[in-house]
Amino acid sequence: MTPAARCASAIEITDKILFGQAAEQVLTNWARGHRFAGSSDRAAIRDLVYDGLRCQRSYAALGGAMTGRGIIMGGLIAQGADLADIFTGLGYSPTSITPHEGQGPALATLPPAVVFDCPDTLFSSLKESLKDDFELIMQAMQKRAPLYVRVNQSRFGITEVECALLEEGIEVTANNNVNYALEVTKNARKVQSSKAYLSGSIEIQDLSSQAVIAALPDTAAMRVLDYCAGGGGKSLALAARGAAAVFAHDANPRRMIDLIARAKRAGTPIKVLDTAALEGEGPFEMVLTDVPCSGSGAWRRDPENKWRQSIESLKEKTKVQAEILKNAARLVTTGGYLAYTTCSLLTCENEDQINAFLANNTDFSIKLQQSFSPLTGGDGFFVALMQKNAD
Repeated sequence: MTPAARCASAIEITDKILFGQAAEQVLTNWARGHRFAGSSDRAAIRDLVYDGLRCQRSYAALGGAMTGRGIIMGGLIAQGADLADIFTGLGYSPTSITPHEGQGPALATLPPAVVFDCPDTLFSSLKESLKDDFELIMQAMQKRAPLYVRVNQSRFGITEVECALLEEGIEVTANNNVNYALEVTKNARKVQSSKAYLSGSIEIQDLSSQAVIAALPDTAAMRVLDYCAGGGGKSLALAARGAAAVFAHDANPRRMIDLIARAKRAGTPIKVLDTAALEGEGPFEMVLTDVPCSGSGAWRRDPENKWRQSIESLKEKTKVQAEILKNAARLVTTGGYLAYTTCSLLTCENEDQINAFLANNTDFSIKLQQSFSPLTGGDGFFVALMQKNAD
């Protein structure tokens, strides 16, 4: 496919996303209907679409319309491309540009929420939460997230994995701050089909998500419950670093559908629990609550989620977070730990939740509270560790 044809396809896909269809589903359906498109074409189109979603407001402003055409055109303008080379109207290229297209205002003249691609509903909260780092972090959110993998330390050494990946043309760089974290610097799209991945040597996991687990106390002698396990990334990381037993639970068990297979591949036993079984297995020496949140720290990887946010949905999430903390606290043994994590940048989902919990649960004391900035390479993350005191 020519660059122009790729842009035309990205426009078509983006329009469907703007009308409410899920990006991954639209991209999958497009690929099925366009078998002639090679892997490099699909990858390039995917990048165009996701770059557009990350920078939806600013690109639409540059392109003159909140449409697929306007967003893709705005992205090309931002890159300094010559629109006349793409919008020719010939063959499979987009229709020719009109005299009024590509004449959008300079970004510097637009409101900050547009310039930094921030939803209006969360603009004030983000600015208050991030303070002096607001602009830098919002700019980071406009770019693609690096890909990180976690070495399965229970079975493999980091040098061994680096060499195995390199044999398949995948280049990685070790992180200086998080042991067993590798940034993929070349051929990231090959990772999931690599022998290292299929053998359980590595798992794809964001750097900050790995850092959160690394910040927790030694769990070697602990029975640990991942209370909001989701896909199980943190359950697997906990099991790999060592624990007497790791249990996984989620309010929606379907989210854990792949966890058993992933744990088997990694060679790390994890017991999945439904809600009815929790009290029978408890109490636990550590309960991890990776709660549902705005996901504002992970908008680079899930830009669709950024544009779904509302004040009402945020209020509902904070209620759910408080309820999860209350329920999880009952499962912690005396002297044990309750860990609370989010991939959020917002104070109302982070520090405010911990302050409210501690005010209402005087038998818990804070041991650790830390934020991980997107400026360090990973997602924006927050972790708080609390210990249950003796009566």
